[in-house]
Amino acid sequence: MGQLPKLRPVEAHPLLHEGRPSILLRDPLRLSAESIVIPQQWAPLLALCDGTRDARGLSASLAVRFGVQVPPDLLSRLLAALDQALLLDNERSAQAQAQALTAYRQAPCRSPAMAGQSYPADARALRALLDGYLAAAGEAGPAATGCGLVSPHIDYARGGPLYARVWQRAAGVARASDLVVLLGTDHYGADGRLTLTRQHYSTPLGVLPTAQEVVDALAQALGEEESFAGELHHRSEHSIELSAVWLQHVRQGQPCPVVPILCGSFDHFVRGEAEPGQDPAMRALADTLRRTTAGRQVLVVASADLSHVGPAFGGAPLNLMGRARVKAADEELIARICAGDAEGFFAAVRRAGDRYSVCGLPPIYAALRILGPVQGEALAYDRCPADENGTSTVSVCGIILKRET
Repeated sequence: MGQLPKLRPVEAHPLLHEGRPSILLRDPLRLSAESIVIPQQWAPLLALCDGTRDARGLSASLAVRFGVQVPPDLLSRLLAALDQALLLDNERSAQAQAQALTAYRQAPCRSPAMAGQSYPADARALRALLDGYLAAAGEAGPAATGCGLVSPHIDYARGGPLYARVWQRAAGVARASDLVVLLGTDHYGADGRLTLTRQHYSTPLGVLPTAQEVVDALAQALGEEESFAGELHHRSEHSIELSAVWLQHVRQGQPCPVVPILCGSFDHFVRGEAEPGQDPAMRALADTLRRTTAGRQVLVVASADLSHVGPAFGGAPLNLMGRARVKAADEELIARICAGDAEGFFAAVRRAGDRYSVCGLPPIYAALRILGPVQGEALAYDRCPADENGTSTVSVCGIILKRET
């Protein structure tokens, strides 16, 4: 452990531990299976571990700036535990990350990260689960045509019925496609980073081969080093995987080449430090995909949720008025998506200061830029509970996008 501890990007989940409000810290890259639980009042320590203070400086800053007293021996043990769990940005975690990336690239395919957690690892049980959602969804209505799709990436336990309504209507489009671009939220991705992988994506239902020639063209346009700097995020990120499973299911096991792309944070755009409409990487992504896939039946899927609000995400508990405001904000976003208005969609999020934490902003914006002029049909919308008290929600939607005629 270095003398100036710096925390890596971590997952932080509020929970009650031994009856006390606490925070569970876990590595999103899963370099280690270990997790750390700290008292909620120690939360400022996470921001202070930025590589500029030693243990004594951390203790002093906690006391002076936040009025939090942490005994030096306890702080030292916590820092040692963070180091042991590979949550500090140092030589140990860098070596573990390099080894994990090598293993990921040498594997025959990207293994499903959520099998056995968000859905059954057994293919037969998985098909039965998805077929159950489809049966409960009822008649799909007229077969939809289109070139793009917004699908959730929330877990199936909460979002299964909405997934079913979306993918049931889009089944014909998915089966007719000979290439699917899968755009997912990189929940821990760097600002504006578009992350590729050459690994095939496997699920319990089979393997979706990655279109190597398209990935190579994108890597050349975006820059090889930049395109794969965060590649290990693909290993544990769930956003693409949860749509890939449905894609395979509605295609009835017939494989289809895919282009998996993780889309990093838009925080710098929301803060006004740059404009996504002028971003060279976003322009290169759209131009290269249009050029390299011309003449093919391409489906672009944005695997994306909408608002994340309430105590589960660091906000105030939602009341009736708060729920109405969130719904109105979601409706504006859905209207902008259905109008094919990438810039209007982004502007609506920025006007609100992203106070509703729209984690699907990057992949939805990217999908609209790639597709160009489209019109959308909203297929489904729901607000899913995100805590046991019903005071936090995640909103999700399903939209099919069609080219203007």
